[in-house]
Amino acid sequence: MNNKVKRTLMALVAVAALGAGGAAIATAASGGGDDEPDKAISGAALDRASSAALAHTGGGKVTATEVGDEESYYEVEVTRDDGSQVDVQLDRGFQVIGAEGDNDSTEDR
Repeated sequence: MNNKVKRTLMALVAVAALGAGGAAIATAASGGGDDEPDKAISGAALDRASSAALAHTGGGKVTATEVGDEESYYEVEVTRDDGSQVDVQLDRGFQVIGAEGDNDSTEDR
């Protein structure tokens, strides 16, 4: 192969690699596709997120959690003693940034 062909091939490989890397970054930044299962909160983060959500709702039971929710970094679903459910949205620092109840109205923040 002559130098011109080698340079052209190397340029094409570099462009393909950049394209693949960009696609991977875009997928990671978006949290994946809608077809992917939700990722539950685990470990110490689960304890902190649960405590923050239960303090916000005034009690209840944590029935589901999710990392990378489309509305916040963490989402904690709390079922209150009366059977109603509240989805509590938390930021990375476990601060409540919103909550939504069964009737889809926004809870007090």
